[in-house]
Amino acid sequence: MQVVDRLNSTFAALADPTRRAILARLASGEACVTELAGPFEMSLPAVSKHLKVLERAGLIARGRDAQWRPCRLQAAPLKDADKWLEQYRRFWEESFDRLDVYLRELQRKEEGARRDGFEGKEKKGARDK
Repeated sequence: MQVVDRLNSTFAALADPTRRAILARLASGEACVTELAGPFEMSLPAVSKHLKVLERAGLIARGRDAQWRPCRLQAAPLKDADKWLEQYRRFWEESFDRLDVYLRELQRKEEGARRDGFEGKEKKGARDK
């Protein structure tokens, strides 16, 4: 699968809050379908459909241990997504840094203008006496 296709399937899988919650649970360790279904008000087949989407995206792996089918997190696609997002994170951090510099400059100018205005009033008041 190409990088773009992997990213598309990763982000599509992450688009659903139920699937994100399942991944959050699996981050703490393996779990079976009934354990994963516990917090949700949906049927086991509905949870299984979510698991299939996560599995197709490569975000989870499902094993088999007799009757127990444990699911576990596969973090590699998340790392790929994070790497892709990093370029945008750097863009926004640099943009915020530039905005911070600009706002500090505006603040210095404003403080200078207030100081000049106050000093000008003091001088004018001294001349009027």
